Amino acid sequence: MARGYRQDQIQQKLIEILSESKTGLSGVEIADKLGMNRATITKYLQVFAAEGIIKQKNIGNANLWFVESGTEKLEFPQDYFRVKDKFVEFLTSGMQQHAYHLIRNAQYSGADTTKILIEVIIPAIEQVDEMYVKAKIGKSEAKLFYNVISGSIRMLFLGHQSTESKKNVTVLSADGASLLYCKAASCALASHGWNVFELGDMSDSIDVMYDIDLQKFLTRIWKQKQGIMVILVFSASEEGAKFFSESAMSIKPKFGKNLHVAVYSRASKKLATKAEFVTDSFDAIVQWTDSVAGTLS
Repeated sequence: MARGYRQDQIQQKLIEILSESKTGLSGVEIADKLGMNRATITKYLQVFAAEGIIKQKNIGNANLWFVESGTEKLEFPQDYFRVKDKFVEFLTSGMQQHAYHLIRNAQYSGADTTKILIEVIIPAIEQVDEMYVKAKIGKSEAKLFYNVISGSIRMLFLGHQSTESKKNVTVLSADGASLLYCKAASCALASHGWNVFELGDMSDSIDVMYDIDLQKFLTRIWKQKQGIMVILVFSASEEGAKFFSESAMSIKPKFGKNLHVAVYSRASKKLATKAEFVTDSFDAIVQWTDSVAGTLS
């Protein structure tokens, strides 16, 4: 492999040659097979090892590199469906490290973060929800699965740190049942450059004074009202969706036209609320939020 190749291309080729070796390869052997000098390949090996894609073992006097179990060459967009099935398989089989590794592998194989969330993570949440409702799994097992999904979302979130100061979004969950959807939306929007303020489960804040609390919060984080602020409410019930969206709408006059409110409610997409947008589609609420950024001058 000559100069000019991208890191993801080097990663894919490295996975291929290590997957073909049952005994592992030394740094010298890898450099030779990739046509790169030893110093350069050593840097890449360290990066990929830090990302958990490969690992090193000392066998006798030799330092050999191996591909992590479950790592394979992935190509997108065709492999989203394949990753979805494998993720659920690892998740429900108690192979949580394999599940984490699969998401990391997809991320570093060039998969789009939002597509991973929509095609892999959201279906996994829905499947665990269904299994629990149908009593196929108990509370403890459901809790474990949700925690692994949450950890996977966190991994994806940490891969994006660049934000645009004029794109601000506050994301909150009206109940514990909507928390993972809230986290997934925060991650998707962060990958699109949004400055995300994730409040998490706010069910303990349902009281008549919440609108004042929300107003104080926005005043603190959205200084000089720079750019836009979008408030996204995630709720499994009509009551929760109405309470938080109406609280947000009640303070909208104090912040002006650059404050926007939307609701993701699995209870109903015809919710009786003054929110600007209501949907039961995760993809739709992410797209709508991005479209609001188009109003920026």
